Amino acid sequence: MENGAKIYVAGHRGLVGAAIVRALEKQGFNNLLLRTHKELDLTRQAAVEDFFHKEKPDYVILAAAKVGGIHANSTYPAEFIAVNLQIQTNVIDAAYKAGVKKLLFLGSSCIYPKFAAQPIAEDSLLTGPLEPTNEWYAVAKISGIKMCQAYRLQYKFDAISGMPTNLYGPHDNFHPENSHVLPALIRRFHEAKVTGAKEVVVWGSGSPLREFLHVDDLADATIFLMQNYSGIPHVNMGSGSEVTIKELAEMVKEVVGFQGELKWDLSKPDGTPRKLIDSSKLAELGWEAKIPLKEGLVETYKWYVDNVAC
Repeated sequence: MENGAKIYVAGHRGLVGAAIVRALEKQGFNNLLLRTHKELDLTRQAAVEDFFHKEKPDYVILAAAKVGGIHANSTYPAEFIAVNLQIQTNVIDAAYKAGVKKLLFLGSSCIYPKFAAQPIAEDSLLTGPLEPTNEWYAVAKISGIKMCQAYRLQYKFDAISGMPTNLYGPHDNFHPENSHVLPALIRRFHEAKVTGAKEVVVWGSGSPLREFLHVDDLADATIFLMQNYSGIPHVNMGSGSEVTIKELAEMVKEVVGFQGELKWDLSKPDGTPRKLIDSSKLAELGWEAKIPLKEGLVETYKWYVDNVAC
């Protein structure tokens, strides 16, 4: 990507998009094309086509999506599949028609089968049943990968896909019911600390293993792929290290400074038992994560206190 190129970052106010904008600006890309949801509703095909026709971006990073944790996916299945399919279809098709040079579609590691062999390689896609708690979102993201591949095969459109592992960092969603595990833990421990609660109850057994990648690392990897990769297969984007939810909860408890007790609600689901993606393809291309989990948690908690906490 040339420094003066017009780059459209879809979803620039979200966790991922905001980090990508920060990284692009840091690397000298200052001709960024940004629109809020109010300014451009990506679920509306005519509005998206009109935007691309008028603005004609050179490059597109598709980070816009409807996201959420187990509770949100279970409560709003129609929204998770419909909204994400609409966003992806509209943006990818309009980008191709407008002559965009290259597009990167960001998905999620939840695209893989629930019991895929660990670490999960890219070729594990569509080899088994999905995790039922987030299958609606996963099916939409798989469709996005396939759409990029189809447009490359039929139209020679340079569309690539990156599949990040679990993400965290500034601008995350800290909603008490609709957030992912890490921001949910930060909020619960902080509120317990502020109110003087004696305990914090966390869903499940704490045994599932998870991999986490700081969103600033993801942003750096995204720009790296835009500049160094063009191919049909999607690329995993992970940190390469994993932690149990129990270990994560204890780490968050320490970072927040909560002095009470940590308890587990065994009546609630654990979700996927283990999820570590194989990011060796990305490493072979020349990129590796840099931000340790503990360091990233400290920074994320500070951002939460400064920007979200009452």
